[in-house]
Amino acid sequence: MSTKLSRAELAQQIAAAIPEGAFVNLGIGAPTLVANYLPSDLEIVLHTENGMLGMGPAPDAGHLDPDLINAGKQAVTALEGAAYFHQADSFAIMRGGHLDVCVLGAFQVSEKGDLANWSTGTPGAIPAVGGAMDLAIGAKEVYVMTDLLTKQNESKLVAACSYPLTGVACVSRVYTDHAVFDVTSEGFAVRELYGDNTIELLSALTGLTLIDATTTASTDRAEEH
Repeated sequence: MSTKLSRAELAQQIAAAIPEGAFVNLGIGAPTLVANYLPSDLEIVLHTENGMLGMGPAPDAGHLDPDLINAGKQAVTALEGAAYFHQADSFAIMRGGHLDVCVLGAFQVSEKGDLANWSTGTPGAIPAVGGAMDLAIGAKEVYVMTDLLTKQNESKLVAACSYPLTGVACVSRVYTDHAVFDVTSEGFAVRELYGDNTIELLSALTGLTLIDATTTASTDRAEEH
């Protein structure tokens, strides 16, 4: 059994990768956890599509404001200097290329960086793409936060998406509980392995030919610090 990261641990990994000065949107679900782990000494501005810049981490029980929520209706805090505005203006920020990074969940990500995260195509399901398509195409970098495998042990990294697409060739990097993958012109490149995972094991789990970029990524991280 390979070692896997918890959702909280994965959120910490993503938070550490976001550069200072970035304008960031965190998608509904697990990506919202990233807000709780952003370094307090860095200026990173969080955007939420229901109309806010300067969103902070989740509040403690004694400081909950029912008027402060994110797009997933979860309670949030507002940092000093936060701004509120109409949702139409919020979508203009998303569509206008003003976000540096967005973090989204996924049902599937293809080798070409196609994203499927709003529907599994189940008959009778209510469409709920929300602002995901605007974020996927509008943000300069799209990070996906997801488990590598479904509950049926099927890989969420695929050669081609079989579910309805959210965006085409839009994903930059995929953070999973097993490893981090960069999307390249030649397919998925394994950037970082967690625990006792190996390239061979991940290839077996995904059924894909993977590029080993762990050495290059380690060098890049060392140079950044």
